[in-house]
Amino acid sequence: MAKTQLNVRVDEGTARAARERALARGISVNRYIEELVRQDTGEAGRAFVEAAADFMKQYESVFAEEFGRDTEGTREGRR
Repeated sequence: MAKTQLNVRVDEGTARAARERALARGISVNRYIEELVRQDTGEAGRAFVEAAADFMKQYESVFAEEFGRDTEGTREGRR
């Protein structure tokens, strides 16, 4: 994918924090900012929700056994 240069102005504290966080993660400030924007636009959020849904489906019987089947608020509970 082609890259586009984007210039932004932030206060020194924000710039310092971005540099420190990027350094701690072992990535460039550019990549750190790219990842933040991707997260904010939902790419990471969608992946998390899909993984959580798969987890819940896989362990539904375990949760039901441990905590009971409370269907209030679900389709079954609204009937």
